[in-house]
Amino acid sequence: MASIYKKPVFVRDPATGERVKGKSRKWWGRFRDVDDREKRVPLAVDRAAALAMLNEYVRRVERERVGLIEPHDEQGKRPLAKHVADYRRYLESKRNAATHVKLTESYIRKVLDGCKFKLIRDLSPSRVGRWLADLRAKGRSVRTSNAYLIAIKGFTRWLVRERRAKEDVLSHLSRLNTETDVRRKRRVLTMDELERLMAAAEASNAKLGRMRGADRAIVYRVAAFTGLRAQEIASLTPRSFALEANPPTVTVDACYSKHRRKDVLPLAEDLCGRLRAYLAKRECERRRGGEERLWPGKWYRKAGAILQRDLAVAREAWLSDANGTTERARHERSDYLRAVDAAGQVVDYHSLRHGFITYLVMANVPPKVAQALARHSTITLTMDRYTHLEMGDLVEAVGRLQVSGVARSLE
Repeated sequence: MASIYKKPVFVRDPATGERVKGKSRKWWGRFRDVDDREKRVPLAVDRAAALAMLNEYVRRVERERVGLIEPHDEQGKRPLAKHVADYRRYLESKRNAATHVKLTESYIRKVLDGCKFKLIRDLSPSRVGRWLADLRAKGRSVRTSNAYLIAIKGFTRWLVRERRAKEDVLSHLSRLNTETDVRRKRRVLTMDELERLMAAAEASNAKLGRMRGADRAIVYRVAAFTGLRAQEIASLTPRSFALEANPPTVTVDACYSKHRRKDVLPLAEDLCGRLRAYLAKRECERRRGGEERLWPGKWYRKAGAILQRDLAVAREAWLSDANGTTERARHERSDYLRAVDAAGQVVDYHSLRHGFITYLVMANVPPKVAQALARHSTITLTMDRYTHLEMGDLVEAVGRLQVSGVARSLE
């Protein structure tokens, strides 16, 4: 039964200064909503106006019960900007990284502003499609276009789940094939190039991104033999490593892992030996007031540029080792240790992660194991995007047919 009442309140008596119990000036209403939950709402000071307001609440509940009013009808009157703010709080409640939440909200707002959507009813798949097409026409990549589409579709799916929208009008929009518009082709460093890169960083006296040469060298090694991303490595502390465990591991906390789950990865024995020596040295520094994180700061934002500077130093050292003018000229034409090769393929920090996965595949590690170590959701991502095989690898594989006798068995 719906009813009105005055809320009990405590006020201070001006004569005595004591707190006394009284009643609110405004009337309050009590009623049951469509889910039979008791609701209490503030009404008006005037009793007649309060009764009229309560009757309107009751009438709306009864209309909603018989299907004349849907929950999303009221939500449709709210500006989309307020829904986006609610969606941001939803993403934050799931403990998504702050950078991910900020970027997702930015993408959504750019789509809504670009398409001039103000209310939920304004959402139109054709207008979103045209806006994305215009974005690509202005020179943005297919991958960037897909990122905007993923963000806005995540938002519209959430509107339906929250009963703010009746349907997801963008559900049939699909991403484009990024393989048709590759802006950056990565090259994987050979093991020899990787060793020269780490040696050049180790010998360097220059500080790049707050990191000394020895710090950069061990960071490159960790990335190349664990597949950890730059931001994941930046989050590591001495406690992240369990070098005396069996097997030795490194742990990335869920809040820093890209897929928001705690990752525990095994470490190779050679890497463990180098880490033990490095951590022992850092422990001495930490006792003198060093920071808790091993590699603090925002260096991961420009990790690619830092790596390419060390790569240039490594190439120059390699060229200086060449004997004679003819040999040096031949070396200078080579793509060895180049940041960008003749085919336009780039070596950046993420190339180290690509290299880790490629090394696993070339070592005949089962694909499913490589996928698990890469922490990928699909085997396709591991084998197609992150595995780089050269013609020499293919020729060697074909040559094994003769060695193994497979070719003879097929005759």
